Amino acid sequence: MTDETSGSTVPRRQLGRLLTQLREDASVSLDSAAEGLDCSRQKVWRIEKGLVPVRVVDARAMCEMYRVPAEMTSIVAGLAKETRAKGWWHSYGEVVPSWFSLYVGLESSASTLRQYDAELIPGLLQTREYAAELFRRKNPTMSGAEREKLVEVRMQRQHVLVRRLPSAPTLKVVLSEAVLRRTIPDRPAMAGQLRHLLDMAALPNVSLRVLPFTAGPPLASETGTFVMLGFPQAFGRASTEPTTVYLENITGALYLDKPAEVAAYDRVWADLETLAPDEAASEKLIKAIIEERA
Repeated sequence: MTDETSGSTVPRRQLGRLLTQLREDASVSLDSAAEGLDCSRQKVWRIEKGLVPVRVVDARAMCEMYRVPAEMTSIVAGLAKETRAKGWWHSYGEVVPSWFSLYVGLESSASTLRQYDAELIPGLLQTREYAAELFRRKNPTMSGAEREKLVEVRMQRQHVLVRRLPSAPTLKVVLSEAVLRRTIPDRPAMAGQLRHLLDMAALPNVSLRVLPFTAGPPLASETGTFVMLGFPQAFGRASTEPTTVYLENITGALYLDKPAEVAAYDRVWADLETLAPDEAASEKLIKAIIEERA
């Protein structure tokens, strides 16, 4: 595993933000911090961006350099220990790329998930057959065993929606009608996928709405698929994980958490909620499409 996937996502990001704040409060530059730690500037930058786990000895050395009080040093050291914990997805090895491992860590810590998709059923709502077909098309040269690992990761991720502790997150999904009409070659499997959507939408923490063709183009036409992850308030921590927008492409992903970026996607989401019919009307549309395919 690379460094990017060898630790716990949220504590890494929290510790990175805290260490950045402490360094800036002490008026210490990145270069000076690197010199004091006898390491590269890149290493300090990667720690502050939450990209790598942090050794407790390095965290304490940074606190000493930044003249941090003992109580805050204990908080920093505690977070550093947490950055080295591993999530369940690491047992699947290299089939989970580092950029996606970061997302799975955030997803498992989120209290709210808002997702728009114009092309595919979201991973948290996919059946095994639908997911297997997507991975077959996306990774035609990959061995069957490796593809099955990818399917298993996707199925394992779905447990987040029914877990008891911590409480399952609230999932709000808006799908373009095109997603429901774009069938996979196995037509019975596609019918099963649509029925599965209805089953998942019946969960108390899941809201599923369909944006019909007749609604016209939403603001999301310019953004494409996105997920907005909200996090619970931190207790006894230096900071709460900020709302993060996740944008995925074929080779990697973007994680946006600046207030202006999040505000822009909040507006896009509000537009989707204005245009999309409610859950009952959406359920009716899904059932109508299932009937058409019968």
